[in-house]
Amino acid sequence: MRLLLVEDDTMIGEVVLDLLRAEHYAVDWVKDGAMADTALQTQTYDLVLLDLGLPRKDGLDVLRALRARKDRTPVLVATARDAVAQRVAGLDAGADDYVVKPYELEELLARIRALLRRAAGRAEPVFEHGKVAINPATREVLVEGKPVALSAREWAVLEALIARPGAVLSRAQLEEKLYSWRDEVSSNAVEVYIHGLRKKLGSELIHNVRGVGYMVPK
Repeated sequence: MRLLLVEDDTMIGEVVLDLLRAEHYAVDWVKDGAMADTALQTQTYDLVLLDLGLPRKDGLDVLRALRARKDRTPVLVATARDAVAQRVAGLDAGADDYVVKPYELEELLARIRALLRRAAGRAEPVFEHGKVAINPATREVLVEGKPVALSAREWAVLEALIARPGAVLSRAQLEEKLYSWRDEVSSNAVEVYIHGLRKKLGSELIHNVRGVGYMVPK
């Protein structure tokens, strides 16, 4: 899953960036509102973690512009603006959730997972298909009740597919979710990870739609 982190405080940004990457999210980090606006118009993200007090363009203006473009990307506002009126303004501008600094990192991760589930149209925390059970909160994958170890990239591919069961994702779309701006992309990486997942989880979980891409059935 690919996230956009919009945070002008370098210390906070570095902590959150390390946290999200440790959870195997691909993360792009920008430090002002104008750069955030540009990134959101040129790249597709699964979620935006948005500060409000930003240089060059206020976070609320970034949020309003995003929603004015009919972009439904989930937005989690993370800001020091803690007055009730400010929280209401953020939610009414189109934020999906709002957390006030300083926040607990575990809570931040839980809120991100909840928003990603909601965006996928799922309420249940565990995804199940046949003999496979997948828990994004714990990164636990069970096949017939037995744990299976996945690499970080294998997990990232699997999470992207189970986020939208029934939807076909092309190789290019999966690459966008796997890699941030700083990462190098090898030409056959997605195919390698898909092969590894099928070997570990069974061939029936991930379907190949010839000439289009890959999908996990509903």
